[in-house]
Amino acid sequence: MSIKLSDRINKLQPSATLAMAAKARELKAQGEDIISLSLGEPDFNTPDFIKDSAIQAIKDNYHAYSPVDGYVELKEAIAKKLKRDNNLDYSPAQIVVSTGAKQALSNIVWSLLNPGDEVILPCPYWVSYSDIAKLAEAVPVEVQTSIENDFKMTATQLEAAITPKTKMLIYSSPCNPSGSIYSKEELKALAEVLKKYPEIVVVSDEIYEHINYSGNPHFSMAQFEDMYERVIVVNGVSKAFSMTGWRIGYMAASEEIAKACTKNQGQVTSGANVIAQQAAITALEEPVSKIQYMIKEFAERRELIINLLSEIKGFECNQPEGAFYIFPNISYYFGKTIKGKTIKNASDFAMFLLSEAKVATVTGDAFGSPNCIRFSYAASQEEIKEAVKRIKNILS
Repeated sequence: MSIKLSDRINKLQPSATLAMAAKARELKAQGEDIISLSLGEPDFNTPDFIKDSAIQAIKDNYHAYSPVDGYVELKEAIAKKLKRDNNLDYSPAQIVVSTGAKQALSNIVWSLLNPGDEVILPCPYWVSYSDIAKLAEAVPVEVQTSIENDFKMTATQLEAAITPKTKMLIYSSPCNPSGSIYSKEELKALAEVLKKYPEIVVVSDEIYEHINYSGNPHFSMAQFEDMYERVIVVNGVSKAFSMTGWRIGYMAASEEIAKACTKNQGQVTSGANVIAQQAAITALEEPVSKIQYMIKEFAERRELIINLLSEIKGFECNQPEGAFYIFPNISYYFGKTIKGKTIKNASDFAMFLLSEAKVATVTGDAFGSPNCIRFSYAASQEEIKEAVKRIKNILS
């Protein structure tokens, strides 16, 4: 029997980060000594106070379906967090809890975009933004940035990218994969451009909010009073609380958009895992000081990997202010033949590192920046040292 797949799925690219992680696991299963610096997943255990809350939820017999948009208690905890940390006022009716921030992003795009609508994506962008938009038959419009301007889009670039078909801007700050953070002043400049185009919705992905080394408080574009109604804030507990597998993300927006996203989610997954929702309440209600030990360690690893990579010719790095990634420009190696293998692009280079150094990274092509590769330093300092040592040896 011949089964024909849909054009939609045939056009969809697999997640490059998940694909590289799967390849690394496959090689490990075959006995290869692989160091994975590919996944954006903290290597810490979920804090005990959160695990204890989940255990108590099981004992309290949380097992039935939750409301599609999440428990009211969790949405109240999110509203309090947004007020406490971001000075943003949202009611529970404006908040939708999802199975991870990726589902929140999907809900937003599929609820707001029509075929042919354009979505502005400052490059580099998180791998799934583009394909989520394509599933809605929207058109991603990539705006190239560079290491010289810390991988941040300027107001001039934004204005040049806007057309009559532009419906949405999606960006992350702190950024995955560059670690860059937009300052209040930089966001203000972008907002001044957007004020002239009231039909454009802004999706602000703030999942790395707490992993911030800049010394400045996190700022959201939603904090500008005249942008509040047009900005959709996306966040979750995966990164800062080391709860990736718990799969709890959320969005905050106007009530109209929240209702639309709830409608979409109701036909896809319904409510998120009820035990994880109870654990997320505990995570969000506790002060950020409870997770500072993780952020401190990430800061030390950042310094370590930057210093080590700087010793290798051809690795041009910026100083990321947040998240746990380094995104060096490695175009120096394009066109070179090393150990009998010709490096034509970043994808070739990433596969070369995997096959020869046994180090898993992610090609910058997946993020819209073909001259770079992404290293995740959500790994131990020992693994980082050994990984860079291997890379240095095969390139020397």
